[in-house]
Amino acid sequence: MTSPTTRVLAVLELLQSHDALSGNALAQRLEVDGRTLRRYISKLQELGIPVVSERGRYGAYRLTPGSKLPPMMFTDTEAVALSVGLLFAKQLGLAATGSGAQSAQAKLERVMPKGLGAKLRALGETVKLDLSHAGAAIPSEALLDMSAAAHGRQRVRLQYGSARDEMTEREFDCYGLAWRGGSWYGVGYCHLRHDLRSFRLDRIKSIAPLKTIFAPPEDFDAVRHLALGLASLPRAHAISVRLKTDMATARAELFEAIGLFHPAGDEVILYSQADDLAWYARQLARLSFDFEVMAPAELRQALRDCATRLHRQADGS
Repeated sequence: MTSPTTRVLAVLELLQSHDALSGNALAQRLEVDGRTLRRYISKLQELGIPVVSERGRYGAYRLTPGSKLPPMMFTDTEAVALSVGLLFAKQLGLAATGSGAQSAQAKLERVMPKGLGAKLRALGETVKLDLSHAGAAIPSEALLDMSAAAHGRQRVRLQYGSARDEMTEREFDCYGLAWRGGSWYGVGYCHLRHDLRSFRLDRIKSIAPLKTIFAPPEDFDAVRHLALGLASLPRAHAISVRLKTDMATARAELFEAIGLFHPAGDEVILYSQADDLAWYARQLARLSFDFEVMAPAELRQALRDCATRLHRQADGS
């Protein structure tokens, strides 16, 4: 530590990195005595940073929520992580996030060392995310309210509009939230349908917390349940295909929303639902590994039609 100012900032960084630290622990890390540490704490408090001390055998210093965020200190690695996260945040379908992420990025760049700031500006200007299937924007409050209900295990009353804009009202226990296929979903137990359901947040008109507390299932995986629900939606054709490869390769060459992947020894069984068999045949035709269509027979014909078309194009006719 080269100066008292540096040590004061080091105290702030340590408090930001921990829920609480005892005076002895802080003093040892800074290599100062208790009296000097208390002077640093007083300096932070004079600057308006909400540092409180808890006395007693297990006493400690901690930051408490204040009227504004205290100055934040980040390592280069943390700054890169924040910048990449802000890139995603600008495009993930939250109505107010774009401008918020942009202003947050600008604040970060203003206080960064010149070299790192230039690198992160280059990152923001050159990295593009393929989020072309992003759905309708949703108010940030919808995501915050639903995540708060899920975290607090608090039942809510939803006003929900269907794809046909038919309004319904229901009580809902949100077990978790997930982003998939360009949209945000709340996943949990619907008391109107008495079953697990997924609700798109952009179709929720209002969320009202209730006093009832629920107990979610242990180890509930919102992403997995959402994938199961979307892949098993009833469509014109139920499809099963034996993929003659391992699970990692199957997932790498196909996208998650195409269906459910089940291991079968050294192979993988893919279960899907589709309306357009010609489209599904094109997805299979681009695979680098062999496969076998188990059902339906119409998909085999769609593959033959796809092969005939490719042969015709290869021959230039």
